[in-house]
Amino acid sequence: MNILLVGAGGAAGAVLRYLISLIPYKGTFPVLTLITNLLGAVFIGFISGIAEKKLSQNEVLFLKTGVCGGFTTFSTFSLEAYGLLSTGRTVSAAVYSVLSVVLCVAGVFIGTFAAKKFIKI
Repeated sequence: MNILLVGAGGAAGAVLRYLISLIPYKGTFPVLTLITNLLGAVFIGFISGIAEKKLSQNEVLFLKTGVCGGFTTFSTFSLEAYGLLSTGRTVSAAVYSVLSVVLCVAGVFIGTFAAKKFIKI
């Protein structure tokens, strides 16, 4: 059962990630991956914030491991940072890496805060 929950959540997350990748963007900075990771961080923070009191273990498994695992794109982030570095765009690589880490950690805080504020846990 757990495998099916993770698989279904992962499929949903991957489809959502793909839909974001379809947003028209012509720049060279990997902003869509950054946005995807930030949204994933906020979502996983929110889920973590309400998990203990509002969600079953199966719901947490589906949402955190499945949806968030399929949605966030850390491997893509790593490849894009490497691409920036390997093409000599060191400043862009540094900015992208710092923004990704700082904003996504902040996103977890925001999601957790939102869960506590709006779900009344």
